[in-house]
Amino acid sequence: MTNSPASSQWIRNSLIAVAAIALGVTLFVAVVQPNRSDGLSAQAAAATPLATALTNGKPTLIEFYANWCTSCQAMAADMNTLKASHPDDLNFVMLNVDNPNWLPELLRYEVDGIPHLVYLDAEGQTVGQAVGEQPLTILRADAAALVTNAPLPYAEAMGAASSFLPPTPSPASTDPRSHGAFAG
Repeated sequence: MTNSPASSQWIRNSLIAVAAIALGVTLFVAVVQPNRSDGLSAQAAAATPLATALTNGKPTLIEFYANWCTSCQAMAADMNTLKASHPDDLNFVMLNVDNPNWLPELLRYEVDGIPHLVYLDAEGQTVGQAVGEQPLTILRADAAALVTNAPLPYAEAMGAASSFLPPTPSPASTDPRSHGAFAG
């Protein structure tokens, strides 16, 4: 078989097509694979329910988060590492700020940026809060102090945060379909 210009052109075009397909698959996997909001949803599903955490006699770390929050997404892996370090001695509670059921807690803990971490002692009393992205070293130090009932070394820490304003309660709509839901 001779190496004609037409066969060289066909080989070149085929190689370009294969390279384009490989690049397309690589980009697709890179974009779809690190879906961190799914990670947050999985963490929330595995988290201790708030009512349980407030009554089981263990200290608690509450994280107010949202799936759209880039700082929350960035902390997800570190929070998983922290949870693995304290499987039995610390409650991990996750409350999604987009869920209107958590409005009383949003107001109680004055959540105005996320991620917002609230540290509760074994009796459920607030011993510290942190707003924004926290490095794993700070998370570990505060969790270790919380478990041993020591003062939190980084309580009231501030890091990068996503803005968040909780909805303001308004009188229930007179529309019978509202089922007493807040308007707004």
